[in-house]
Amino acid sequence: MNDNALSEAAKAVVRRNTEEVQSRGNFELFEELFADDFLDHTPQPNRSPDKEGARALYHVLRAAFPDFRAEIHWQTAEGDLVTTYKTYHGTHLGTFLGVAPTGRKIHFETVDAMRVRDGKISEHWGVANLFSLMQQLGADPAGTKP
Repeated sequence: MNDNALSEAAKAVVRRNTEEVQSRGNFELFEELFADDFLDHTPQPNRSPDKEGARALYHVLRAAFPDFRAEIHWQTAEGDLVTTYKTYHGTHLGTFLGVAPTGRKIHFETVDAMRVRDGKISEHWGVANLFSLMQQLGADPAGTKP
């Protein structure tokens, strides 16, 4: 497989995760798309950096934002490493990071890099604008309220 074909195949795997697992809650597909030895180099707070931690995070997001979905703005790949810029959207109907449900519509941006090996997501690096999300939920992540 040449580099371009490898990149396109890797992008398709990451896109399926974004569209079908994250946006539609298809957790059976999660099991197929993530390698058993998956490693998250930037795990979210209170999450382990492995497949179980990623699965738990996806379930927490789906419970807190039942209509959670991602809008992919762009994707690029170099070989087996795929970078995606996207905006997540949802309605806050469950507790998230200690914040009780507010019913508010939210959105926040993320940039993810995922390595795809043998058709499975094997590594992840990511940055999410959780500061913006917490502000939208009425929390004070900067600790500036008296």
